[in-house]
Amino acid sequence: MNKEVLDGLFKPKSVAVIGASATPGKIGYSVIKSLINGGYEGPIYPINLKADEILGIKAYPTVFDVPGKIDLAVITIPAKFVLTAIEDCGKAGVKGLSVITSGFGEVGDHETEAKLVEMAHKYGMRMIGPNIIGTLSNSDKLNASFANILPLPGEASLISQSGALLIALDEATHLRGVGFDKLFSLGNMADIDFADIIEWLADDENTKCIALYIEGLKEGRRFLDVCKKVNKPVIALKAGVSAHGAAAAASHTGSLAGAAKVYGSAFEQAGIIQAANLDNLFDLTMAFELQPPMKGDNLLIVTNGGGVGVLATDSAERYGIPLKFLPDDLQKEFKNYMPDFGSAKNPVDITGGAGLEGYKKSIEFGLKQDWVDGLAVLYCETAVTDPDEIAKGIYAAIQSAGDVIKHKPVAVSFVGGDRCAKAMRWLTDNGIPAYDDPDRAVNVLGGLRQYARMQEEKAHEHDGAEIKGDYARAVKIIENARADNRDSLTEVEAKEVFEAYGLDVTKTLLAKSEQEAVDLANKIGYPIVMKIVSPDILHKSDAGGVKVNIKDDAMTREWYNIIMKNAKAYKADANIHGVAIQEMAPLGTEVILGSINDASFGPTVMFGLGGIFVEVLKDVVFAVTPVSEGQAMKMQDSIRSKQILKGARGEKPRDQKAMANLIAHYSKMILDLRDEIKESDANPVMLYEDGKGLKVVDARIILKDK
Repeated sequence: MNKEVLDGLFKPKSVAVIGASATPGKIGYSVIKSLINGGYEGPIYPINLKADEILGIKAYPTVFDVPGKIDLAVITIPAKFVLTAIEDCGKAGVKGLSVITSGFGEVGDHETEAKLVEMAHKYGMRMIGPNIIGTLSNSDKLNASFANILPLPGEASLISQSGALLIALDEATHLRGVGFDKLFSLGNMADIDFADIIEWLADDENTKCIALYIEGLKEGRRFLDVCKKVNKPVIALKAGVSAHGAAAAASHTGSLAGAAKVYGSAFEQAGIIQAANLDNLFDLTMAFELQPPMKGDNLLIVTNGGGVGVLATDSAERYGIPLKFLPDDLQKEFKNYMPDFGSAKNPVDITGGAGLEGYKKSIEFGLKQDWVDGLAVLYCETAVTDPDEIAKGIYAAIQSAGDVIKHKPVAVSFVGGDRCAKAMRWLTDNGIPAYDDPDRAVNVLGGLRQYARMQEEKAHEHDGAEIKGDYARAVKIIENARADNRDSLTEVEAKEVFEAYGLDVTKTLLAKSEQEAVDLANKIGYPIVMKIVSPDILHKSDAGGVKVNIKDDAMTREWYNIIMKNAKAYKADANIHGVAIQEMAPLGTEVILGSINDASFGPTVMFGLGGIFVEVLKDVVFAVTPVSEGQAMKMQDSIRSKQILKGARGEKPRDQKAMANLIAHYSKMILDLRDEIKESDANPVMLYEDGKGLKVVDARIILKDK
């Protein structure tokens, strides 16, 4: 990152608007007006071939006529003139470019878009856009966009691929009470992308947390690496998770939208909090802006209504912070702050009749307890209480806890009418995030806890011993297959590649005659499995090309001939290499490992239970390579059917450590061979009791086109 160049783009000391106009309705007019109305304090240089002045500011025919240096040039002219304008900017010493003009990659003209970037880089400039609304910064009084107003001031920054959405969110900040210091519109991301801006914001003293609206990523791995290094919360809303949504995203910005499950897993690996929708993005951003992370799992709920308490309890379970009953001594103390018919178990239900004092004393006492890591305060509007008074009392009680609130987050929910809405806005304006639904309040506390957990994992992550594979051996096997004009490996070859990276596969040897089959069977030891080996027969069972539990030489001879005959009958012109003689692995819990080359993140591992769990329930998880053993353990704990691995219904636990080791080695293999392997899988893997390991029973590798 060239900080000086990006400073020129995002904290410019001077701004030129190429295509500035005196005609209302033109984008060049709106940008000049926005700069003036935003209070920008640096020189503004309208560039217009014919005008002498625009909105009272002296105009110049070209960037070469400007008397001072230009940090930022905002380009609003038609697409066909943009390349020349960029060249002029480069020759004039401009630092950065904001290209508002559309009509490039988003409509299929990627060639011209690439030329814009090439020209900018030729002169050491960076470019944001094209197809954007501009950039806005409260701390710099900069509105270099065609948005009407700067956002409500705050300590968050928002980066959005959608310009229209950014304008809407800009306006919405004033309605919702969620403040932002900076807003960035990325558009087509031809040059500057999410990673560039996040990296720059990492050192921005006015940004406490970073919110993202993402449709697709072009350099997903770099994005993840940057997010892992940033010591600020990053909250992302990923659009295009459905098939139609992904297609819409591609047509909107020209970006590739990867699989939703892959994005979710990748975000978690990088320590990114994923928002469910726009409301949730706002909710989480406000919470991270105003509150500290939640360092432990113990959530206390104080409420004046049993119903909202039950709803919040359900939400706590849903968002990863299930409630625990309070210790007896705390319950006894809380009982002093409520009527006899109240409940002190957790939620602490002080009842509708408790009033302001019940809230204040419960909050003050609760926050000071070491047991409590976070607090949700719920209020249902009643005829006997004033929401304004309750809000001010809640605020006073929180403040009375002193320094403890620096590491214990609080979120509030008021359920009621207009009076509650007014009280919530007062709380938010005074640093306490308040929401109109208990689920929203608990959700943000879950997000604050999730972030703290991910930071802890990042700090303590240990990748273990470096995994080494025999890359040369693996590539030689692949090259031999390519020399044979094949786009896939046979099972025997795939297992050899797996073995080169330390994966525990069943012993598998290739027999090219009946006698060789017998000799190899005795070498491996009975019982064995026999399978046809042909690059032209992918579904071996359908071809009658598989026989299990072969126990002696006679069966081996018989089935060698049967399998060869079946295969030729199934596909007469098949290229048959022979018959695989394979050790017969004991039955275990079937799991599957797979790999894909994700459009955004590259080599990615998939893990799940086999059989119905993968085919029907699609109970699988993903991780972007490389995957450490610690991350591999987390993958196993992330599937819905994880209890089968833990030991369900009297079964003994499975060897998850061996599985984690296998995933880590498999991850290393597909990362090393990313230029060779399109996709692969180990299916099934037989996973045995804890301490007894596993066996890869079948292996498949599809090669990339070259």
